[in-house]
Amino acid sequence: MVPLSFAGEEWLLTEGRALYWPRERALLVADLHLEKGSFFARHGQMIPPYDSRETLERVAHAIRETGARRVITLGDNFHDSDGSTRLEPHAAGMLDALTRAVDWVWITGNHDHGHDPDMATRCGGTLAEELEIGGVVLRHQALRGETRPELSGHYHPRLQLKVRQRMIRRPCAVVSANDGPDGRPSGRMILPAFGAFTGGMNAGDPAILQALQPADRIDAVVPAKGKLARFNLWNRAA
Repeated sequence: MVPLSFAGEEWLLTEGRALYWPRERALLVADLHLEKGSFFARHGQMIPPYDSRETLERVAHAIRETGARRVITLGDNFHDSDGSTRLEPHAAGMLDALTRAVDWVWITGNHDHGHDPDMATRCGGTLAEELEIGGVVLRHQALRGETRPELSGHYHPRLQLKVRQRMIRRPCAVVSANDGPDGRPSGRMILPAFGAFTGGMNAGDPAILQALQPADRIDAVVPAKGKLARFNLWNRAA
C-alpha cells in the first residue's frame, strides 16, 4: 500500500486496485462486475465461470491487508441486474461471509439499474444510490461540475505508456485537483475497476478528463515498488 493525499487527509492505495480510508476504516472498490463470466456464457461465449470467486478473494485479501471494518462498493457490482441470482454456491458463501464480517454498502451503478430488489437480502449489506461521508461524495459516475471531494468508478481507467517500444497498460486511479467552494484544496478521484473480468479505458481519454472538470490538473496515479507514481494527464496552465 502507498499513501495518497486526497481531500485534505491521507489515504492508502493498494496494489490490488482498492482505496483504503483510515479515518473511516473503510475499503472502497469500484466496478466488481460479479458474474460477468456467467453473463457471457448465457450469450454463447464459454469462458471459465470463476470470475466472482477471484474477485471476492481479492476483496477478502484487501480487507485483511488493511484491517477495514467497512466495505463500500462504487457501483456496477454485478454485471447485470440478474447477476446476484446466478452466484454458484461457493461464491455465494464467500460473499455471505464477507458481508457478515464487515459493514458492507453497495452503491448502485448503471449496470445495477433495475437491480433485483432482493439482492441485499440474498447477498447481505445495504443498497444506496450515493453517500456523503465526512464531506466526501461517494457515487458510481463522476458528476461533471461537482466541486466537493468525490470518489467514483465507472470508467475503468488504465494508464497507457510506451516503454522501450512496448505498450504497457496498467489499471490506475485518476485524481483531479482544484480549489473547493470554500477556497480550500479539493479534488476528485476515479478508481480503477476491481473486478477480475474488467477491461479498461485510457486514463487520458477525453471522457474521463471532461468528467473531472472543473480542475486545475488531472493525474493518473499508480502504486509502483512501494511508492506512488504520478503521471500528469491534463493541466489548466499548459
